[in-house]
Formats: sequence, C-alpha cells, structure tokens
Amino acid sequence: MTTLAFFNNKGGVGKTTLAYHLATMMSRLGQRVLAVDLDPQANLTAQFVAEDELEGLWAEGQDAATVADAVKPIVEGLGDVSRVPPRPVEERLWLLPGDLGLSRFEDNLASAWPRSFTGVDPAAVRTTTAFHRIIEAAAQDVSPDVVIIDVGPNLGAINRAALLAADHVLIPLGADLFSLQGLRNLGPTLRDWRTTWQQTALPRIPSGISAPTGRMEPLGYVVMQPSMRLDRPVRAYGRWLRRMPQVYAEAVLGDPAAASPDNEIATVRNYRSLMPLAHDARKPMFDLRAADGAVGSTQRYVALCLQEFTTLTQDVLTRLELPSASTAGTLA
Repeated sequence: MTTLAFFNNKGGVGKTTLAYHLATMMSRLGQRVLAVDLDPQANLTAQFVAEDELEGLWAEGQDAATVADAVKPIVEGLGDVSRVPPRPVEERLWLLPGDLGLSRFEDNLASAWPRSFTGVDPAAVRTTTAFHRIIEAAAQDVSPDVVIIDVGPNLGAINRAALLAADHVLIPLGADLFSLQGLRNLGPTLRDWRTTWQQTALPRIPSGISAPTGRMEPLGYVVMQPSMRLDRPVRAYGRWLRRMPQVYAEAVLGDPAAASPDNEIATVRNYRSLMPLAHDARKPMFDLRAADGAVGSTQRYVALCLQEFTTLTQDVLTRLELPSASTAGTLA
C-alpha cells in the first residue's frame, strides 16, 4: 500500500477535483483505492456523496462514520481514535468521509506536536499519529493498493498530521504568481516537518504505537490550466509556467540543480462546461452521458477528458511504481 496526498497551501487550484478524478480513474485501471478526506471543508466527500446522504452521514448520535467521528474521543479527552468503516463508492473504490467537525481537532494536534518529541507522552504521540492509524485500520478492511489523501489549503496542524501519513505528495498548481509563492512557502515547510518528525520524534516513539515514517516524498506537480486554449496559453501564464520547474526544484526539492521538465506530471486543461454538468450529475467529467446534458460537441469533449485523465493516471501510477491495467475492457 502506498499513500498519496494532494496538497497546495493555495486554495482554488482544483486540488479536490483532481484527487476525485484520479481516485476514480485509478480504480477503473485496476487499483484498489481508498480515498480519505482530511480537509475540514469536506469537499472530496461532497463530490462522492449526495447531499441527502451527507445529512445522514453527519447526523448526531450515530455510529462513527467520518474522520471527525474517529478523532472525537481524543478531542473530548475520552480515549483513542475510533474505527471508521470505509464507505464503498464503486468497485475497487472506498471513501473515508470528511466532516466540518474535523476542525475541532486542530488545537489538539497543535499542542501535541512538540510533546510528541520526547517519547514520554504517549497521549501526545497517539494524537499526532491519529490520521495514520485511522487510515491503517481502514486499510485492514479493504486492502487498498493506493490511498488518496485530500487536505485543505493551509500549513496548519491538521495538514501536518495528514501529510505525516503520506508516502508521496502531489502538488496541483495554477499558472500564476500566487501558486509560485505558494510553492516557496510549502516546500521548506514540508522539509521541516519531515526532518523534525524523522530525526526528533520517530526514534522516540513508544513501542506499541503505530507511527508513520513521515516520508512525504514529492511526486511532482500538475498544472491546472485556466480557461484558455491548452496549446496556446496567454503570455502572462506562459511566463509563470516557464518559472515553475526552477521554483519547484529550489523550494520543494531543496536542490536548484534538480530543475527538470520531468517534475511536471501533466497540464490539465480547463474543461469549461463539463464541470457544472459533472457536479449536477454527481459523477466524474469523463462519465458524463447525453442524459446528463453532454450532447453534441460536449460529448466529444467528454471523450477527450477520458483520454487525458487515463493518460495522466497511468503516469501517476508509473511514478508510484504501481501497475496499470489495460484500458481495453476496463473502461468499457
């Protein structure tokens, strides 16, 4: 099992949309996928689960059904994490739902972080490793090949604990100054979290507590294209695109000499009218049919979306060193 977090501390770049479509496509290509929503805004959950079902999922007084329910005993000082059963979405795809109540866990994580370093405070270590252990328990139920983790757009304590549980980090970017500045903030922070965890905390973890390695290896970045022709970006966006390889190498990899076009996994075009149709139909853009409003030239755009997301997902799986099933028959 490998874990992949989708993270950018700048919001509005299409991070959750990318995570949703890649998780779905990975399952279509033969992978067993567990999607985990660790964003307190629960946007990934809202893409997978219909609104009337969400109301029941978030209702008070029911058995643990979301990540917020899983950490509730820690928040309330009543014990350790509760087990949350993964929710089946489709064949080979499951979801650990998010919840706006997860934001209550931020203070617990912030105070537990420095207390985790000594190894003499098991409660602090259990708090800091809570997400890792929730994912680990869910994985025992469904045996995923890959875990997709969606996190919010900030550098707070919730995201730090979430990223500790990630083997790899994929960074979605917009082609603009704000995304470049976001990389400059994100990269050093990731390296600091990794170093602090691996060198200070991990060697002192008490036996009997399962802890993540804090690997957080950068997998690469995906450029989320604004509304323009993919093969003819306007001059301003082209300028930011040309600067990304060097900024990514310096800020994220910590090695200016590592600047390479290979660090860019793909540029994802803006699919314009497909997104609102997909939201209304509650399905990925590449699954839209005429009954969903994808008619005429729009249906040809759906076919293009299917082709491009298949290629992108195969590239991500290759970088993760995971096999990809042949699309023949799998996507039929």
